[in-house]
Amino acid sequence: MKPATCVAVDLGATSGRVVVGVWHERRLDTYEVHRFPNKFRSLGSQAYWDVPFLWEEVRKGLADAKDRFENIVSVGVDTWAVDHVLVNAKGRLVYPVHSYRDSRTQGLSAELDRSGLERIYALTGVPNYAYNTSLQLKETLESCPAIADAASRCLFLSDYFNFLISGRMENEFSICSHSQLINVAGKTWSRDAFEFFGIPRHWFSKPALSPARLGPVTGLPGFGGVQSILVPGHDTACAYAAMPAAEDGSDLYLSSGTWSLLGFESKVPLTGLEALKARVSNERMGNGGYRPLRSCLGLWLLEQTLPHFTSRPANPMAWERLILDAAMLPPPKILIDVTDPTLFNPPNMRAAIDGQLRKARAKLPRNLAGYMRLICDSLGRGHAQAVGTFERLAKRKFKRILMVGGGSKNSLLCQSTADAAQLPVVSFSLEGAAVGNLGSQIIALGAVEDLATFRRDIGSRLEMKTYQPRN
Repeated sequence: MKPATCVAVDLGATSGRVVVGVWHERRLDTYEVHRFPNKFRSLGSQAYWDVPFLWEEVRKGLADAKDRFENIVSVGVDTWAVDHVLVNAKGRLVYPVHSYRDSRTQGLSAELDRSGLERIYALTGVPNYAYNTSLQLKETLESCPAIADAASRCLFLSDYFNFLISGRMENEFSICSHSQLINVAGKTWSRDAFEFFGIPRHWFSKPALSPARLGPVTGLPGFGGVQSILVPGHDTACAYAAMPAAEDGSDLYLSSGTWSLLGFESKVPLTGLEALKARVSNERMGNGGYRPLRSCLGLWLLEQTLPHFTSRPANPMAWERLILDAAMLPPPKILIDVTDPTLFNPPNMRAAIDGQLRKARAKLPRNLAGYMRLICDSLGRGHAQAVGTFERLAKRKFKRILMVGGGSKNSLLCQSTADAAQLPVVSFSLEGAAVGNLGSQIIALGAVEDLATFRRDIGSRLEMKTYQPRN
């Protein structure tokens, strides 16, 4: 079979990238052609995404890909979850695009905790996070009732970029599952959840399983004949797809970046009061399978601490030096709680971390290396707690943690996780979401049989490092 050249648009909350993948003789070679920063922008007390900027950067990246590679056959898009675009029937935006970091839903989240959460969790299998799409849309409708008539469709961000590329409005299943609106027992929307939150059902189409072909690219010059592929729209689902997991189900997956997202694949959801108390989120793969996970604040803690130091790493060598310096420090006696909501989006992350330490009467780190050590060890403990939760609720033992994302390049974080969980951590040198995006395209094109085959093929060629647990 001749080589298949595909393009992945992989948008994260702090950076975006456009990656070309060439699949030939059961080998995937990847080439990053464009990378750019991303951040939400504050206006008054609200937080918004700059969607025109993101689309401009996506177009730049796709144009670069077209200039450098001949015979591109497909394009796919993945993004972070929960955030969305409200459009009219012609696809025109009718409401600003809020960021999940916006505090506008805090009051509604507190209300849900007081009344209705057990019912909603039984319906959807998703715990109460203030950033859930369900609460975002409820707040939008309460603060601007006229939007119920102005909006015809709600598209998650990956759905919206697919629309700009292909002209098709679809709601992809994996990213739908994070909304707190999907029926945990099936592959459809939960009518009861829509009624509970007061959200118009007609804003959403039937959830579309992925990967699948959307149709020809229509929104980009020079892309005639290229197919738009519906890949798993949630970047975490794509990252999971890229991991060469053991087929016996004994591996845990850790996508480590702005967030730490640890979970596993399952044929059934984890539900019930104990799962709710542990905040297990029953998210889904593009094909409808379950991937129960727990999330905690990830390297966002470090990203937001860096600006409070005048001297900070500016290149990979400096980062490696900082990680080594941190690893040489003694382990902190008291760690921070990486699920603490006060660390979600504080005006000053260093001050917020210091405040938590002062309450515990702990010594404050003296320098940036000290904060690096504190954050990595605290994340390691958070990961270990998630492992314990899953082994208890799923009644199974896991043998390894497979780790991708920016955190997989941090040797201290990998070792801290292995030590705390007492499990080997296998760190893969790959852009997990982009590779899973490309693999999904290759499957949709028929160039590889299925996900299990793709994982076997790439697993034999990946660079990896195993961190063994220390006592």
